[in-house]
Amino acid sequence: MKNGNRIKTSIASAALLLAAGCGTDSAPLADSASLGTSAVGAPAPSAVSASATSLSAIDASGAARFLNQATFGPTADSIAALTGSSYEAWIDAQLKMPRGQTAVAYLESPTRNPKRDERVEYFYSYFWREAVTAPDQLRQRATFSLSQIFVVSFASPRVTPRGMASYYDMLNRNAFGNYRTLLEDVALHPMMGLYLSHLGNQKENVATGQNPDQNFAREILQLMSIGLFQLNLDGTIKLDAKGDPIPTYGQDDIIGLSKVFTGFSWQNPKPSLSSFLGNEQTINSRFGPSWVSPMIPYPSFHSTSEKKFLGVTIPASSQPDASGDLRIALDAIFNHPNVAPFISRQYIQRLVTSNPSPDYVRRVAQVFNDNGQGVRGDLAAVIRAVLLDREARNPPSDTDRSFGKLREPILRYTNAMRAFRATSQSGLWMMTSTSSSLALAQAPLAAPSVFNFYRPNYAPSNTAIAKQGMAAPEFQIADEITVASYVNQIRTLIEQGAGTNFDIRLDLRSYASIAHNPAALAESMNFVLLNGRMSPKLRQRIIQTVTDSWMPTSANARASDIEQARMNRARIAVFLTMISPEYLIQR
Repeated sequence: MKNGNRIKTSIASAALLLAAGCGTDSAPLADSASLGTSAVGAPAPSAVSASATSLSAIDASGAARFLNQATFGPTADSIAALTGSSYEAWIDAQLKMPRGQTAVAYLESPTRNPKRDERVEYFYSYFWREAVTAPDQLRQRATFSLSQIFVVSFASPRVTPRGMASYYDMLNRNAFGNYRTLLEDVALHPMMGLYLSHLGNQKENVATGQNPDQNFAREILQLMSIGLFQLNLDGTIKLDAKGDPIPTYGQDDIIGLSKVFTGFSWQNPKPSLSSFLGNEQTINSRFGPSWVSPMIPYPSFHSTSEKKFLGVTIPASSQPDASGDLRIALDAIFNHPNVAPFISRQYIQRLVTSNPSPDYVRRVAQVFNDNGQGVRGDLAAVIRAVLLDREARNPPSDTDRSFGKLREPILRYTNAMRAFRATSQSGLWMMTSTSSSLALAQAPLAAPSVFNFYRPNYAPSNTAIAKQGMAAPEFQIADEITVASYVNQIRTLIEQGAGTNFDIRLDLRSYASIAHNPAALAESMNFVLLNGRMSPKLRQRIIQTVTDSWMPTSANARASDIEQARMNRARIAVFLTMISPEYLIQR
């Protein structure tokens, strides 16, 4: 059999392992809440074979597990640096790290965009470059998490790439700031205004029957702040005397709040009816300030009638005060007791585990309410509390079926790119959309709706997860098509690369150099991707499949054939590991 056909046969046979259960002693992926472990960054080429001895198993495992939660994926350097430091010191250093190039600056750079046109691919290029190479990994990961709570999406035909880049920059700027500031910046960003239709929202008109748009008023409560039901500090739902959940708000609250969000529209040095409605000059000047600047109040379009919501009343007034009404409304939302547990739980879900214990939520929510210095809503303190909590830092036992989360597709890709030293051949990180179900079924700022790619409380029906009342949000985009597509996508990434013309490519040479020893190669995958917790069954399957892969034995074999065979073995080992539940479920 020719070498190329042997490569395809080996990879194809490896794909069958996914359908067969992916080689673990635990339950199949669709019914598992807690299989596997987090990834470890790839050792430097000169250190692959020595990784087990250069870092102790406990230190390597703990460092990699932490970095898996706090970054877009560990690297050999980041693991080594952390083992000589502490989690607290690492977080302190990350919080002090300056922000890098903004997405807007990237989109406007002559190198990236010489024609000053607008293409969503430019934002994707920026995102993947930063996710894979930026040193401020904690900020990058926090920003991505915020983008899944405060959702805007390229799925809307009204938004623009430059405007969306500005929105992502705004989240990045607020990642370590205060939730109250973030809430206002979100409310006034024109991309959110377009996406949830409160840009150009007009006051009620009794004569015509016109009422303010209620879209943003509803979603800022349901998805961005307090949720549907009243919560205890530990995130559990409060019940009334009949045992029913107590709603946090009703339709009257939405009506009152919708009046607050009237009279805001495009920033313009000379506000007018034309600029409020978004005339051709405003809409077409996509490289002007309007698309990247906060909306401004247009008093004549702001409601002056009484506004009641969340127990707050803004009296009717003869003079419109859009900014003042907005401040009162956002203060009321910010100080609602639901915000701390509602937001804290979502941070935990995005970074650590889908089913945090009530005590875990309570401890983080307490920090949201008071960072220890009397400050409410300190997001840096919240992130610190999430990552340093004992439930996050103490590895779960093998019998703990409640801890963990399905690795979302983007994180699988960034993990591989960081672990295996991905580089862009063009220097431009030429990624296109990966939101198709035939790709990753997920792309940054491309959710199908305001509810993100998955809801925080989603559980796949007719599974042990659902029967036990647990959540598994990321499973909402896991089905027969996306699971098979992931296998194909990861194979392509490993064999050829990703992006336009396979612009982004992994470097597996250091692993190919030890591929003559299948056991050593399996052990390197254990440290590279599973932080030392690979199951015996998966290890044996990797060893056996690698052993079965053709390797020239003749002393007269061509060097190119030997090199290709070794690279093929390295690819098989990476592939088998990355499609296993032990990898797919972050622990």
